Amino acid sequence: MVMMQTNRMALGEKALDLEATLHCGQVFHWTPQGQGHFGALGNEAAYVEHDPSKNVLIFAGASVETVSNYLGINDPLNDVISTFPTEDAHLTAAMAYTPGLRICRQPPWECLATFITSSLKQVPHIRQMSLTLRERFGRKRSLGGLTMHDYPGPERLAEAGEERLRDCGLGFRAKSLARAASRVASGEFSLDFDGLDDDEARAKLCQLYGVGEKIANCVLLFGYARFAAFPIDVWVERVLRHLYAPRGRKRRWPAREMQAFAAKHFGPYAGYAQQYLFHYARHHDKVLFGAR
Repeated sequence: MVMMQTNRMALGEKALDLEATLHCGQVFHWTPQGQGHFGALGNEAAYVEHDPSKNVLIFAGASVETVSNYLGINDPLNDVISTFPTEDAHLTAAMAYTPGLRICRQPPWECLATFITSSLKQVPHIRQMSLTLRERFGRKRSLGGLTMHDYPGPERLAEAGEERLRDCGLGFRAKSLARAASRVASGEFSLDFDGLDDDEARAKLCQLYGVGEKIANCVLLFGYARFAAFPIDVWVERVLRHLYAPRGRKRRWPAREMQAFAAKHFGPYAGYAQQYLFHYARHHDKVLFGAR
């Protein structure tokens, strides 16, 4: 590990799977470094590491409050789990696979912009686009001899424009990102959802060009800790169809009905259930879905 001044936070009985939390498809820019991970917490370079033998979080570049909030350290996982249906063997297996997976609190603009670029892309491609946007339009940040770039704000991406964003490998997503950046930068579209319930906030997000229900739910869950939000992407749709579909409806289960099922079945912390299932499915696809 590069030499830097680190702090330590004892987690006590709080479970944490740092590897899964940072690399399970909710955030895309963290890079393995030594025994930990190097990335950004908002505009500042940061290093995080977990010592499971002592259940201690080691970190640098940010305050204990910032790190705790970003990693969802204070989310009451036992209370979360207690709201899930106990007879759901699939979810039980997914939780057992990564019992310390937590939902991050990303800066709202960074979260929105990243998931706008995620459309029809797999995790490695989303990561590459995120890193490219950071390197070309973000500001360089340093910590302990390591350097990275923060995520460019809406003003920088609005100024860059659609063509320069397209040159970052965004393809058709460049238009959506450029339009969102312009609306947020100009103040026409506010990312302050205080006073709005989940349905109202989701509907507002869907007013942005290129933002549908899946992206809106990702933003609500990973940018605002709206834990009832349940994003349904390709992986989660496959999980629902194969493991939860009503008899005889595996191929004929409308998306709206899947969304309603998820809300009722998984409850107020459905977003946590989604992330457990998403991560588990990506690592056990042949077991769950058979050879393709």
